[in-house]
Amino acid sequence: MSLPTPSGMSRRHFMRHMAASAATIPALDFIAHMQANAAELKKRNKACILMWMSGGPPSIDIWDLKPGSKNGGEFQPISTKGDLQISEHMPKTAQVMDNLSVVRAMSTREADHGRGRYYMHTAYVPNPTVVHPAFGSVVSYELGTKRKELEIPAFVSIGGGGSSPGFMGMSHAPFLVDNSGNIRNASMGDLGPDRLNQRLSMLGVVEDNFINSQRGESGQAHKDIYQKAVNLMTSKQMAAFKVADEKKEILDMYSPAPAAPGAMGGMGGGNQFGRSLLMARRLVEAGVPFVEVDFGGWDLHANVFQTLKTQRLPALDAGIAGLTADLKQRGMLDDVVLVWMGEFARTPRINQDVGRDHWAASWSVMVGGGGLKGGVAVGETDKDGTSVASDKAYQPGDIWATVAHALGIPLDTVHTSKRGRPMKIANGGTAIKELIG
Repeated sequence: MSLPTPSGMSRRHFMRHMAASAATIPALDFIAHMQANAAELKKRNKACILMWMSGGPPSIDIWDLKPGSKNGGEFQPISTKGDLQISEHMPKTAQVMDNLSVVRAMSTREADHGRGRYYMHTAYVPNPTVVHPAFGSVVSYELGTKRKELEIPAFVSIGGGGSSPGFMGMSHAPFLVDNSGNIRNASMGDLGPDRLNQRLSMLGVVEDNFINSQRGESGQAHKDIYQKAVNLMTSKQMAAFKVADEKKEILDMYSPAPAAPGAMGGMGGGNQFGRSLLMARRLVEAGVPFVEVDFGGWDLHANVFQTLKTQRLPALDAGIAGLTADLKQRGMLDDVVLVWMGEFARTPRINQDVGRDHWAASWSVMVGGGGLKGGVAVGETDKDGTSVASDKAYQPGDIWATVAHALGIPLDTVHTSKRGRPMKIANGGTAIKELIG
């Protein structure tokens, strides 16, 4: 392993030094620790789990069906335990919809994958003069830095490519793991603990000299990140990533059915999305304030209904229902905000390939938990799903303002970019009154 230059800080180097920790923490110690502190954790730890549907999911086939319309497609709506209907292929989720709500009046103008992802993650449209932080990085800064007992990163991204921390800095970047809890780019090779400690000591000397030369803040930031890596190597909290340690009945709660042909396989015959959501629950239980779970494969330009019915929706249904029920049973649901969304949705019109294309004008986001009101639909689209029919259309900033409110982050919070520009939290969005009461 070569020593990185202090000015060339990267998350790859950070992750490599944390790899040893995942294999050395006894699972039983972690479980005992979490049980002993469960009541205290519930009182003090607010968190958000973002379910990111990479590619753009067809909310018209999931949350806002249009039976009888030429755009309605093959699926029918079913009643739920809330005051709204959802897809017939989401029966388990229907049973927990009294805890979840759907914002059916989203309307944005970004129908490009990259721009839409940026906008939905940051609440700001892309701007060449500034890189805005993903909201997970904002939560890491606002909540993670106050949790002195938290020894693992405050923003964890499971299965996805991660988002930029922007001007929040690398210490608030997402910590990337796969759905098995393996740290990205973290192969240790032949480095044992002794050799690792020797190299870290050497690096400390180099970095101290760099810091003392007063060439800017990057050296100190780099050293701080490495110190976090060292701390992680003895942290019992790293066992939160070990989903395999859960009991079978808990695993089955998230993914009970064998994966359909072509679906996402995973532990116990279930699905990787459910496994990732279970890991997210373990992480927020350990004190992590923001976890993003990526579930891709939604860019459905062709064969949309068959793909939804056999691959996407069975995993989505089991995962959402399992997570919601598990959090509620543990007394955590009022402290954990759940958000489901993608970068945009799909066209109401069904194309010649029996698919739906990119659409940002009228679509849905699901929000629940966190003490927010459940079981309601906020806003509406017209009978064909082509436009927002309610008085107000909602933007990403309104979703994140609602989350910030639920997490106890003041909505008048202003951050400052590296160039000194004031940046309102959630781009000045307004918390959705139908959800916060």
